[in-house]
Amino acid sequence: MDVKVRTMRRNDWPVVRSIYLAGIATGQATFETRAPAWGKWNSTHLTHPRLVAVYGRSVVGWAALSSVSKRSVYAGVAEVSVYVNAESRGRGIGRLLLQRLISESEELGVWTLQASVFPENRASVSLHRACGFREIGTRSRIGKMNGIWRDTVLLERRSEVAGSD
Repeated sequence: MDVKVRTMRRNDWPVVRSIYLAGIATGQATFETRAPAWGKWNSTHLTHPRLVAVYGRSVVGWAALSSVSKRSVYAGVAEVSVYVNAESRGRGIGRLLLQRLISESEELGVWTLQASVFPENRASVSLHRACGFREIGTRSRIGKMNGIWRDTVLLERRSEVAGSD
């Protein structure tokens, strides 16, 4: 499978949103229940890196970062989002996206990446571990989804390049 990873463009948003909605529908990707409009999504994600995976002429996955805090001491800490469309899962696309996200985030000075994943989403937990994330712990009953308490596994990756001074 010849997949290219490139910077996300504004006109990728409809497909990115569609992939996000499909992830939401699984009930295993996020506490979110709907995908926001472009303006809201754009304002809650860092401007770089924002990536898409392209197979042929189709966007099949995306990855982006969000700030974890507005406090300046956390300027180098970001939360990871990685989504791959259902038809393309299990083909290494998530790994390509996450590896590139790590590399570009380090170039921008991000020293810690974190991910909050439902423990039932074993593929996502495995992906993060394979890309150098370690499990910090489980946040028990951290939020309700459809009236049911859910746990999340908190994973983090500390850069050996950025923030090492």
